[in-house]
Amino acid sequence: MREVSGMDANAAAGAPAARSWIGQSIPRVEDKALLSGRGRFIDDLGVRPGTLHAAILRSPHAHANIVSTDVDAAKLARGVIAVLTGQDIKALTASLVVGVKAPVECWPIAVGRVRYAGEPVAVVVAESRYLAEDAIDLIEVEYEALPPVIDPIRAMDADSALLHDGFPNNIASDRSFKYGEPDQIFAEAERIIGISIRYPRNSCTPIETYGVVAEYDPGEQAFDVLANFQGPFSIHAVLSRALKVPGNRLRLRTPPDSGGSFGVKQGVFPYIVLIAAAARATGRPVKWIEDRLEHLTASVSATNRATTLRAAVTDDGRILALDWDQVEDCGAHLRAPEPATLYRMHGNLTGAYDIAHVAVRNRVVVTNKTPTGLNRGFGGPQVYFALERLVHRIAVELKRDPVDVISCNLVPAGAFPYRTATGALLDSGDYPTAVARAVSEGGLAELKARREKVRAEGGIYGIGYTAVVEPSVSNMGYITTVMTPAERRKAGPKSGAQATATVSIDPVGSVSVQVASIPQGQGHRTVLAQVVADVLGLTPTDIRVNAEIDTAKDAWSIASGNYASRFAPAVAGTTKIAAERLAGKLARVAAAGLNTESDDIVFAGGFVLSKRNPDNKAPFSRIAALSHWSPGALADDVGQTIRETAFWTPSELSPPDDHDHINSSLCYGFIFDFCGIEVDRVTLQPRIDCYVTMHDCGTILHPAMVDGQVRGGFAQAVGAALYEEYAYAPDGSFLAGTFADYLLPTVAEVPEPLILHMQSASPFTPLGSKGVGEGNCMSTPVCIANAVADALGIADVELPLVPARLAEVLRGAEAAAPSSRSATRPGERKLSGEGSAMVAATPQQVWSMLLDATTLSAVIPGCNAVKKISDTDFKADVTVRVGPVKSNYRARVTLIDLDHPNGVTLIGTADGALGFGAGKGRITLAPVAGEGTSVHYRYEAEIGGKIASIGGRLLDGAARVIIGQFFIALARQTARSATGGDRSIWTKLRGWLGGRR
Repeated sequence: MREVSGMDANAAAGAPAARSWIGQSIPRVEDKALLSGRGRFIDDLGVRPGTLHAAILRSPHAHANIVSTDVDAAKLARGVIAVLTGQDIKALTASLVVGVKAPVECWPIAVGRVRYAGEPVAVVVAESRYLAEDAIDLIEVEYEALPPVIDPIRAMDADSALLHDGFPNNIASDRSFKYGEPDQIFAEAERIIGISIRYPRNSCTPIETYGVVAEYDPGEQAFDVLANFQGPFSIHAVLSRALKVPGNRLRLRTPPDSGGSFGVKQGVFPYIVLIAAAARATGRPVKWIEDRLEHLTASVSATNRATTLRAAVTDDGRILALDWDQVEDCGAHLRAPEPATLYRMHGNLTGAYDIAHVAVRNRVVVTNKTPTGLNRGFGGPQVYFALERLVHRIAVELKRDPVDVISCNLVPAGAFPYRTATGALLDSGDYPTAVARAVSEGGLAELKARREKVRAEGGIYGIGYTAVVEPSVSNMGYITTVMTPAERRKAGPKSGAQATATVSIDPVGSVSVQVASIPQGQGHRTVLAQVVADVLGLTPTDIRVNAEIDTAKDAWSIASGNYASRFAPAVAGTTKIAAERLAGKLARVAAAGLNTESDDIVFAGGFVLSKRNPDNKAPFSRIAALSHWSPGALADDVGQTIRETAFWTPSELSPPDDHDHINSSLCYGFIFDFCGIEVDRVTLQPRIDCYVTMHDCGTILHPAMVDGQVRGGFAQAVGAALYEEYAYAPDGSFLAGTFADYLLPTVAEVPEPLILHMQSASPFTPLGSKGVGEGNCMSTPVCIANAVADALGIADVELPLVPARLAEVLRGAEAAAPSSRSATRPGERKLSGEGSAMVAATPQQVWSMLLDATTLSAVIPGCNAVKKISDTDFKADVTVRVGPVKSNYRARVTLIDLDHPNGVTLIGTADGALGFGAGKGRITLAPVAGEGTSVHYRYEAEIGGKIASIGGRLLDGAARVIIGQFFIALARQTARSATGGDRSIWTKLRGWLGGRR
């Protein structure tokens, strides 16, 4: 039985016209609950009585040995059930899978050594999250700091600190490839044009952070885990192995709704192991919800990559060969599926271009940064930033129009399916026509005229272009390209993609759909209802879709999950197959009841009817429910019609061959973008004046949601281009731990792009659809960068394109401010300040109080206790709050350079969950006749760890407040002793210090 869609086929036979729901922008089913606050996210769901809550102590150091961990006080804290360290977790679990074959272990918590700022060091499990957080402050960890490794290029130096013994020179993988005859082509080339770029770290920042609720059943020796895990479910095998149970003893469930992911929620899996181990250790369910600072500091980010790319070019702009040298920074641990970010694009390193000769060298390195994972675009932004910057440079050096250079290198329209040099099979398209339509419909001529006008008026204006292919439906075998052919033969083949869908009918004929794909905003419930409604002749409101996953009950495979833009081509397509199979069975049942042939049956308008005699019909619900009510009435060759599950595997996805050719993905959309950027002449802030994006994503299932995906990817790409960067200090401290320093664009910074479409149906997917959700994350950053390079007339640009970075390129590095201080050593993050205050007491009185432990305990902000070790040496327990975080510090203060009673220097160190710090300050006391003592202070502090991640915008202000509070309290304490407590002095002092307590 074939699907009946459209009007003509039925009308010609006299049957009622069937309405095609696919291609319509019907209202989203999901929106009513989400927009009215009735979404059901992981933290909204109830938990079993007795559920405990976890909080995680994280390393303030990027690289250090753990000398000792004292958890005794934390274990005795109120409400604490357990405190687990690395050794405790190691005893309960096995090492996580490492992304390459190497003698390296990878744990979800630090074992013996920390390798990135934010790495878990201990887990506190308590009756509430509040009690668990309080107990964290009681854990004392002694660290032995090691040299950090931050730059991926320098990480490979022989004298760099080694992160893992199994990764010599911090290199986890080093592979070279050749396709065609690149050496010969470069030797004979008319021109060789190259570019070196560094793509920075950035990440996707969903509204909802990670969440896990884990329970262990000792009787069954089984885990039940609820997590907002995105997939791929290949990680299920990694999890069961790490938890030391068979796969059927690990039930992994997902909540009904997810507050976004964009790839990063695949990275929750180490925390699934960590919290599940905590549940096993305590014998009770354990819940953990990540806070925002944890998410920014220690979830996952995209990889940063250093690329040198050369092209052999003819004088008329034709690219004959490419030479890629890529160094991928995967952070502290190579967690599965990394180095997938590097190899996902391996099959289409030539992009949208017809280039027959390619040389590649791929090196994967580890550094003292957060481990990387899936992020929207997943390898595409890094590849296309290099390739399309190179195309721009070719146009500049040859003095040609960039559109001409792009066009003369595109894969020809009649060449599809087109096999790239490195193995991708580009399924369909007409790239030259898409470019021509974008140029015409997008108004490129008018944009060029605007550029000339702005420049003539003294403004700075540029136009950028990019052409990319967007891969979707990943081939599971692409990651094995990191292995040699011999290693692959030994390990066994891995390839393909699989999607699953189940269409079910209940006893009253209602239709339900279950898919193994977790939505994060793609509109699963709406689109799948449209697909099934078209097949069964119903309306989308007749169909109910469930996209939660329960590995104990649902049909799923290791390829399940929502990633690689696979929803429309794979998941929706598989749902269509399942619905058609069920419809075929129902057609045979209906034919028997309507006394006709099955090929005469059509589904339309809620009925099952004869095409030749439309009056010969029965309600769909009656035919559909027959398998429930009267299974004996069904013909033997029909079987049951209650449920149909389809498993779809495309044949076009095969393992890498012995020459390392790999079709990394099943289908490939095409994008051509151009934009106009105006740069403010004074501030150098780029502004997007115009953005045009042309998409060919195959058959469009829901136009409004496709445009929504384009807008979402565009907004995230604007952030990557102009604002967002995971910044690390030379000592490895994370510097972007809040949205004050990790800047996200708002609606004010994201203009409305002009979105254009053409549709070249994929011959490889059931609905002809291709992915569309990631494309602008790949195309937009480099398009904007090319426009800024054109505007400023510069050869090199680095993301993000912040004004300070552009000013350095145009005007040179800013001269350092004059200072009498000693130069800052590499790796330090400094805070400094100075001020003066009047205290109504003699210098001798102030001096005595500075040397008195009781007084210091009273005047140090947040001080819990001060212990005097000697006349000039003190220990203090201090609670410090900066911005959104609070922690206990264990501080040591020593007084030196005593000039009684005129001045003293304080040297201090501090360490706590908030981070670590060291500093010194000079206090001088000078008598002022009739007023008391003028106290002048000047301080310098070096900080690291979590406190550094809060960012400079908060730290300087917080330091000023804390120092100010010290002197306010000192004045109060001194005034009480010397004057009986004149409140006007305190009020005046607050004004001098610039704020209130």
